[in-house]
Amino acid sequence: MSLEELTSYNWSIMTPEFIIVGVAALLTVIDLFMPKKQDRRILGWIGIAAIFAAMVSLVGLLGAAPDSILEDTFRLDSFGKAFKLLLLAGGALVLFLAVSYKADQGLEEYRGEFYYLFLTGLLGGMIMTSSGDLITLFIGLELLSISSYILAGMRKNNLQLNESAMKYVINGSIATAITLFGMSYVYGLTGTTNLLAIAGTLQALADAQHAYLLGLAFLMIFVGLGFKLAAAPFHMWAPDVYQGAPTPVTAFLSVVSKTAGFVIVARILISVFGVAATEGPGSMPILYNMQDYIAVVAGATMIIGNVVALKQSNIKRMFAYSSIAHAGYVLVAFTTLSSNFFYTVWFYLLAYLFMNLGAFAVIQLVEAKTGSTKIADFAGLYRRSPVLAVTMGILLIALAGFPGTAGFIGKLNIFIGAFMGQESHYVLASVMIATTVVSYFYYFGIMTQMFFRPAADDSKFSKIPVGIVVVLIVTVAASVLFGVFPDIAIDFVNENFNQFSDFLQ
Repeated sequence: MSLEELTSYNWSIMTPEFIIVGVAALLTVIDLFMPKKQDRRILGWIGIAAIFAAMVSLVGLLGAAPDSILEDTFRLDSFGKAFKLLLLAGGALVLFLAVSYKADQGLEEYRGEFYYLFLTGLLGGMIMTSSGDLITLFIGLELLSISSYILAGMRKNNLQLNESAMKYVINGSIATAITLFGMSYVYGLTGTTNLLAIAGTLQALADAQHAYLLGLAFLMIFVGLGFKLAAAPFHMWAPDVYQGAPTPVTAFLSVVSKTAGFVIVARILISVFGVAATEGPGSMPILYNMQDYIAVVAGATMIIGNVVALKQSNIKRMFAYSSIAHAGYVLVAFTTLSSNFFYTVWFYLLAYLFMNLGAFAVIQLVEAKTGSTKIADFAGLYRRSPVLAVTMGILLIALAGFPGTAGFIGKLNIFIGAFMGQESHYVLASVMIATTVVSYFYYFGIMTQMFFRPAADDSKFSKIPVGIVVVLIVTVAASVLFGVFPDIAIDFVNENFNQFSDFLQ
């Protein structure tokens, strides 16, 4: 590629990525030369500033027409802009948690590494949102995955964490290999890795044997990415990793990594298998023929996540199974593929981002106070800190999907979408309702501890870190605001993303 061709590209569409990668490199150098005893929190504040700068640059690109560079390997379309906003918002809130994490909780020695590894993982997710090629999608996936593996195992002296991190790495490597094998089938059948070129080739598919091979490719890619989503039965790494990892890392895996996982699932399944004909031009796409498989995984994920969460005594482990259940809810939208599919998934991940990160902020405070993450440690929280207890209560009822919260609107959108596709999915909708009711038991179990159980320790919560305060204010306000006025999100999407109509253009 000549210098003239390189300079002809519109590199401004990659401004958010350039900011993140530049600051990640800067933090690496600063951490290297900083005195060992100097507080690394300043690196976290620099990272937060970088994320806000990236968000400002992205907002400046909202009105820009869809564009692509580097032979369509990097695309800035409505899908990329919308989900990149979610990743950046979630990343900023996680860093606020990280700078408030107590130094004596086992992360101080590696605090500098945490910040630039976190930004590197965030960069991987951002690359995935704008990838127009299987190769760049895979690079973004591995950038996120490898950073996550290291973050999950940062506390080297914690034997429990070492075990969970090893499970994470081994299972993640196997899942990556399966995904790559499925991608190789797609490349072998089309002769290209570009998503738009693949879509154009597969629309004219007429060979039944090719359709069979594409079906195998779909299953391998879906199974491999199911691990990234912690969808059943590929979820067993999540409870161990969530429990053992530092709380900011757990929050990162629960929100940012999961959002990026759904991004790559949407990019591949919709772009490739959503247009691949089964019996010649104009026939039913393979993705619609595979809806039953996705429905089974969605149903199993909702059932296993919610039922197993009932028996948990550790709150981070309980939230791991809750996260698994929420992945099942989003997979319902992937099964039904309603006309407002993109908005439904985007809004649910937006609501989940705020609800979950707010809950992890309270968990981090209680863990710092008690030195434990047992649900019993929340006993009497209302007497020790009424504001924290009420805040956690609001976030829990939002996660449960009560009316007046963003969680209710998110689940309502998915539930209605189950009847808006080419065929109605009554069984899946019924499973969604039943498992949502089951979730009330473990969410309200925490509230019972907070409001109706005596505290073992009556000491008050004092001097709440400013980062935690910011996270709690933002997450509670957003969880209520988007529940009472969901039109704010609808209008924002309609005004800025043109109903995601440029996804396959």
